[in-house]
This record gives sequence, structure tokens and C-alpha cells, in this order.
Amino acid sequence: MISLQKIHQRLAEELEQSALSQAELGARIGVSQQTISHYIKGDKMPALDTFANLCAALDADPAYILGLTD
Repeated sequence: MISLQKIHQRLAEELEQSALSQAELGARIGVSQQTISHYIKGDKMPALDTFANLCAALDADPAYILGLTD
């Protein structure tokens, strides 16, 4: 089952593992550091295209981020 809390937690984990800063990740996908912060804290959900770009920039499996796989 998809959980918003799990999505935000896994995004945070992937960002930490990537060694990118929020500002660097934002620059790579064309959003601000503040927007990345909102995604990580769970204040906002990225749009589908932004989610795909986040996964690509973090080299993360979208199914894992969504909680569909472990």
C-alpha cells in the first residue's frame, strides 16, 4: 500500500545516500531548494513528471520510493 509518509521518508533516504544537497538536487531537476525541502518534509507531493525527474537524478527505483518494493 502506498503511504505518503513512506514516500517522503524514502525520498529523504535516497537524497542522503546520493550525497547531493537539496540545492544541488533542485538545480538538477529545475526546482528550488525550498521545494525539495517541502518534498522531504512531507509538506508537498511532487507532480508526476517531477517525481520521475527526482528518481532519475537520485538514481532511485520509483517502485521503491512509492513503497511498492522493499
